[in-house]
Amino acid sequence: MSEISVIVLAAGFGTRMKSKKAKVLFELCGEPMLVHILKKAYEISDDVSVVLSYQLDEIKKVVLKHFANTKIYKQDVERFPGTAGALRDVLFNSNKTLIICGDMPLVKTNELIRLTSATADVALGVFEAKNPFGYGRVITKNGEIQKIVEEKDATSEEKLVKSANTGCYCFKSEVLKEILPKISNQNSQNEYYLTDSIKLAKDMGLKCHAVMVDEDNFMGINDKFALSVAEGIMQNEIKENLMKQGVLMRLPKSIYIDSRAKFQGECELQENVSIIGECVIKNSIIKSSSVIEDSVVENSDIGPLAHVRPNCVVKDTHIGNFVELKKANLTGVKAGHLSYLGDCEIGSGTNVGCGTITCNYDGKAKYKTIIGKNVFIGSDSQLVAPVKIEDDVLIAAGSTVTMDAKSGSLVISRVKQVNKDGFYYKFFGDKNVTK
Repeated sequence: MSEISVIVLAAGFGTRMKSKKAKVLFELCGEPMLVHILKKAYEISDDVSVVLSYQLDEIKKVVLKHFANTKIYKQDVERFPGTAGALRDVLFNSNKTLIICGDMPLVKTNELIRLTSATADVALGVFEAKNPFGYGRVITKNGEIQKIVEEKDATSEEKLVKSANTGCYCFKSEVLKEILPKISNQNSQNEYYLTDSIKLAKDMGLKCHAVMVDEDNFMGINDKFALSVAEGIMQNEIKENLMKQGVLMRLPKSIYIDSRAKFQGECELQENVSIIGECVIKNSIIKSSSVIEDSVVENSDIGPLAHVRPNCVVKDTHIGNFVELKKANLTGVKAGHLSYLGDCEIGSGTNVGCGTITCNYDGKAKYKTIIGKNVFIGSDSQLVAPVKIEDDVLIAAGSTVTMDAKSGSLVISRVKQVNKDGFYYKFFGDKNVTK
């Protein structure tokens, strides 16, 4: 028998999100809120379960993609609605059971460990609410929970209490097995509430302890405004940690960084930068208003106003303003401005002139452009894929390249210029005539 099992309650409809999407799949800093919670759960135990109902298949797919060993239970919300109803079919195979909510993505591992370390029969996470209105009040005496009172049932004196229920519990599993069948739905909502477990435990003479936690960390996400607040808190934590590790940020409040991004060496992020997805940034400068998505950037400078789309590898390279990369592998390249480089490999020493395009799509399929080392690409050139340019090639400005080029070649593809003397005056009239 394992010491601790973790159960995540994620069966709610999330109606206040006003979306067809399941609430727990809304993302914060690049990952669904449920994934953030499961990461914390797996830091505590290898025995983790999720209880689902609404959009079960969609959520299950996401959960198992990230954590393949997670047990999935379906709540019978028709017959057994409510937080206690969610646990009705769950198997308890450990000494203790930690129950946490699926809409609390800011929860911290150390606070969950404090819950699981409590010696009481039942431990409840409790926070001092800045504004307790609407919360169930937790009435305590010397750390022992006396009762939980809902707002509508609280006396004027009880309403002054700021201790509020997080909805996160740790039970001795044998106690939970004994209490669950005793919880009834005799209430205005006809639901089975886990909060009733406290009174039942007290009536059985069991110990119920309050474990004080931080309100922000146990913030529940019930609407899109709360989602934005939580993401702001998570962003601040991510950026603070990175700056303490040596990442330089200009105007950090304007910067967005995905929770999966990794930084190595000495890096700088300027204002309005977005680092999205599983990026690795190493010894590089990302300049103002640039976007990096699911790519590797090493010993390079990007931007300003550049866009590195997914699956790029950029090393020892200068990418200037208004340059867009997509599935590009660049090493030792200079692309100063106004270019699109998609589905390509470009070797070291190559200079990409202003207005260069790798034409990678024919309307049906994508094709690759391979450019060797020390290639000079003149401004306003188009390379129509599939095409291969070997090392040491000069491509004249304004060329449309449709054929492979061998090493040492000059590639030029443009109409010969013709100057017709006097045509301006023939077209517009005599040069001495003033309009």
